[in-house]
Amino acid sequence: MKVALVQDWLTGMRGGEKCLEVLCEMYPDADIFTLVHHAGSVSPTIERMPIRTSFIQLLPGSRRRHQIYLPLFPMAIERFDFSGYDLIVSTSHCVAKGARRNRGVHVCYCHTPMRYVWEFFDEYFADAPGGALSQAFLRAVVAYLRRWDLRTLDRVDHFVANSENVAGRIRKHYGREAEVIYPPVETDFFTPGGDREEFYLVVSALVPYKRVDLIVDAFRHLRRPLVVVGKGPEERSLRDRAPDWVSFEGWVDPEALREYYRRCRALVFAGLEDFGIGPVEAQACGTPVVAYGQGGVLESVRGSWVGEGGEENQEGTATGVFFVEQTPAALAAAVRSFERMEFDRDALRSHALGFSREKYRARMTEAIRRQLEGEATPETLL
Repeated sequence: MKVALVQDWLTGMRGGEKCLEVLCEMYPDADIFTLVHHAGSVSPTIERMPIRTSFIQLLPGSRRRHQIYLPLFPMAIERFDFSGYDLIVSTSHCVAKGARRNRGVHVCYCHTPMRYVWEFFDEYFADAPGGALSQAFLRAVVAYLRRWDLRTLDRVDHFVANSENVAGRIRKHYGREAEVIYPPVETDFFTPGGDREEFYLVVSALVPYKRVDLIVDAFRHLRRPLVVVGKGPEERSLRDRAPDWVSFEGWVDPEALREYYRRCRALVFAGLEDFGIGPVEAQACGTPVVAYGQGGVLESVRGSWVGEGGEENQEGTATGVFFVEQTPAALAAAVRSFERMEFDRDALRSHALGFSREKYRARMTEAIRRQLEGEATPETLL
């Protein structure tokens, strides 16, 4: 059986690449197709595979900012030839799902329908330079991408969503049902150990929708030490507004990240995410999570709810605390309530094991088998 794995781009090891890595282990003889590949930016498991890139790879500036070529992405993905493949597995948050299928079966592991096209235009483009003319151009691009996104739906035989949250978006925007298979977390690597310290932790790309600004503002008033792991275009402005007890460490290697998870008091998570692997990694290390109570994190964390007044509504064994509004005051109230609570580290670890690589691999193997054999598919597999 000839297999193609299709990824939007390969420029670093984030959640989507970790899903792809397991697929590479499942299909070691597969070919990878992607718009852009920065050599050495992903794991050895992915790098050893045959990787075919699009014409975007050759365009000026694509190494630093391939996103500027967004209007060309549909054309680029459609120029790949999949005529000889029996199975296409795409992992898509942009255009990978639009791989043109001539034969065989196409299973799409969907991290989300394009965020900036369907739901979060302002979060991505509100501050784009160029004024009204630029905004008009971007809205025209988004309208074109929406039409293309809907026109290419029939190229996918079966959608798999990375969360119930994303399955809801697929239903809303695409009118299709999706099987839910949570993404893989390295629970064998992220394990408890070491002594706890007093600092709180953020692990995030420093981009607007992650709301790290909200966290920095809250911790200015809380006067608790905060460590920020990550980089991005917001870094300079965040450093300018941060007090002395907030430190920025950039991206760190996996071993250092594990140590931060093990030593911190809690992971703080303020964005609206499709799923969010970071909170599961933290829980695998026995570390609770303080999170904004919307989106995929509601599926990965069992939380107590805390309002701005500090009131708590705890159900069952909590692995974290949710705050109800994306404001510094709401987050600060949640942190103060968190500090009055006790957490069972073994329960945190046990909860995280439900999101292991082994479970992801087994469920994806079964989902793909059913499609290849033409069996009926349940709406969810949990």
